[in-house]
Amino acid sequence: MKKSIDISTDDGVAKAAIFRSDKHPDGTSAPGIILYMDAFGPRPTLDGMAQRLADHGYLVLLPDLFYRYGAYGPFTFASFSDPKERDEIMGMINGTTQAMTRSDTAAFLKVLDDEGASGAVGTVGYCMGGGRALTAAGAFPDRVVAAASFHGGGLATEQEDSPHRMAAKGKARIYVGNAGVDGSFPPEQSARLAEALRVAEIDYIIENYVGAAHGWTIPDRDGVYDERAAERHWKRLLDLFSETLG
Repeated sequence: MKKSIDISTDDGVAKAAIFRSDKHPDGTSAPGIILYMDAFGPRPTLDGMAQRLADHGYLVLLPDLFYRYGAYGPFTFASFSDPKERDEIMGMINGTTQAMTRSDTAAFLKVLDDEGASGAVGTVGYCMGGGRALTAAGAFPDRVVAAASFHGGGLATEQEDSPHRMAAKGKARIYVGNAGVDGSFPPEQSARLAEALRVAEIDYIIENYVGAAHGWTIPDRDGVYDERAAERHWKRLLDLFSETLG
């Protein structure tokens, strides 16, 4: 069950959608989850993934992180083959900073509360959203108890706002699922992330999906989607949320 909403933030109004199980109509309390999008924005494929989570008893929020740019797209995986569209996408990714998403997440959490989320919250992100999910865990340590990133890029760079620095400030259990070979999250970043989380005594798992390519979980990523690896990702994600959110 999907409901489209508008979220007022410090920088404007973000389009978003709330997903519920048919067993949890409006007003029914359920654990909340924020799903941070990939670079191609909210679309039917991500709606389907959000609904799959909701059908397991969660209240799922899927916000548009690119709302500051007004109307855009629609984009597909093929958009990266078009130089103009690729530049537009990369401009929005680079222009939507971790600090912006931290600020937005305060508004996202309020929406979950208003919609009936009960207590602790989980976050999950894909591609560019992976880092946002980890950042949220560190920015809101008293709310976010579980955070997952799948084929997330730039999770442990040398930048001051790198997600690994924020994640280490949180209390959440963290799961990171990597593509087998992924230029956006090379081995040195994986090592840096692991060190930061271990030193901070964070309960974490970093897992390689050998043979899977960047974007393997997303059904509309033609030529990249890997059904077997995607189902493995669903098992890991649902186990994480079941063990932390109930």
